[in-house]
Amino acid sequence: MSEENKAIAQRWNRIFEGQASEADAIIAPNIVYHDAPPGIPPGPEGVKVWPAPFSAFAGMRVGEEFFIAEGDIVVGRFVAKGTHTGEFMGIPATGKQVSISGVNIFRIANGKAVEHWGNQDDMAMMQQLGVIPEG
Repeated sequence: MSEENKAIAQRWNRIFEGQASEADAIIAPNIVYHDAPPGIPPGPEGVKVWPAPFSAFAGMRVGEEFFIAEGDIVVGRFVAKGTHTGEFMGIPATGKQVSISGVNIFRIANGKAVEHWGNQDDMAMMQQLGVIPEG
């Protein structure tokens, strides 16, 4: 069961690389997004639109560093990398490469994610873009 749940969590990252069709396979219609951006619709449709702002980062790849699963909970640490080639949150393209780390937590039931918590290092991303000074 744990390995199956880890595989579901890994597929979440593919959605953020542009493979939106993964959402229908792994997201429950009644999923609870605990940390979604404002305005995200419920169910699989929510995670299909969630990555849209990140299209400003060409070549976005999400690498998994590790997953830990116990019972119906999976925790995974990721590092996303891409090049800032389009407007992102009002920030014009800088051409800079960014590396964003974070953690996703899922509760899995019947082969689908039914709850999600997420946290990523937005401060480091803004520093890498030159919007916020480092230090």
